[in-house]
Amino acid sequence: MRQETFTNDRLSLSSAFGKLPFNTPQALQMARNTQNRRSGRPQGRIIGYARVSTDEQATEAQEIELRSAGCDIIVQEHGSGASRARPALSKLLREISAGDTLVVVRLDRLARSVSHLLEVIEDMTAKGAHFRSLRDPIDTSTPQGMFSLQVLGAVAQLERALISERTKAGIRAAKSKGKLSGNPGIREKRPEALARMTAAQKAAYGDRIQASANQWLPTVRRMRPDHTWDDIARMLKQRGLDWTPERLRRAVKWMVTERLVDAALLKKSPPRLPEDRLMTLVAGIHSSNPDLKLREIAGQLERLHERTPRGGSKWAPSSVKNLIDRARRSGLITDVDIAAAE
Repeated sequence: MRQETFTNDRLSLSSAFGKLPFNTPQALQMARNTQNRRSGRPQGRIIGYARVSTDEQATEAQEIELRSAGCDIIVQEHGSGASRARPALSKLLREISAGDTLVVVRLDRLARSVSHLLEVIEDMTAKGAHFRSLRDPIDTSTPQGMFSLQVLGAVAQLERALISERTKAGIRAAKSKGKLSGNPGIREKRPEALARMTAAQKAAYGDRIQASANQWLPTVRRMRPDHTWDDIARMLKQRGLDWTPERLRRAVKWMVTERLVDAALLKKSPPRLPEDRLMTLVAGIHSSNPDLKLREIAGQLERLHERTPRGGSKWAPSSVKNLIDRARRSGLITDVDIAAAE
């Protein structure tokens, strides 16, 4: 049935576009779009993802293939496959929507491992988006592609089981011979081994910080050093980001050390007045959901048992608006539509 429908789509393309060859990526994509319209499935963007590794110079070759496959948007990533820092991919996966299709030239351009690939595709599927690899039999919008994905999942599960069994067997064999597990250099506290371990830990930490920086760094830049780390951590938590003041300060300190941000961010903040804490709290609530009405924000403050600036227990919408106005003047809230909240 699928083949018959596909053939009809090709005939429709032929009549609409003249002598367009049936086997071109553009024709195939047009056929998919026609099927999507007939089936009522949402039609979204076709987004290409091109990553250049350390042994390559540019992404032009990948871009040519992605353009030929019908991608109207191409996101470029520059970095080694061994590095976990892929900010462009992280941003793309956060912003991808239902009906969108993410396209790569090869699977190794997207994922570090089979388990990582399955994790990425699972997140996309939950959003109603699709994934396709041009040189691999993976296309989650088709039954055949989903079957190939299930096979990959079974292989990954088997691989994890085999690795676990080999590791346990190796440990048992080592113990039977009187050997201790772990790195001998670290166990014996050799300086060169400890130095390598420390360097690896710092590199991994840096990768994690850079990969997530686009989620929290703009807020830090806007608020520091005028506001405390407690205020900023509270603001980020309202947006669903789990940061403690100390972890946040440590992350910024690392970025200052690497000369990625201005050292002024680490300056001591001025003493905080009680109303400053309320202003930051209201700004965080508003930023996490700009559609909330003033009365709804007031209700949240009452449920949190927060006292008004005058010490009362009942919040008036006008008091909330005053704090939002102050937060906007302080830079805690940008592009706020006060009328929408009233």
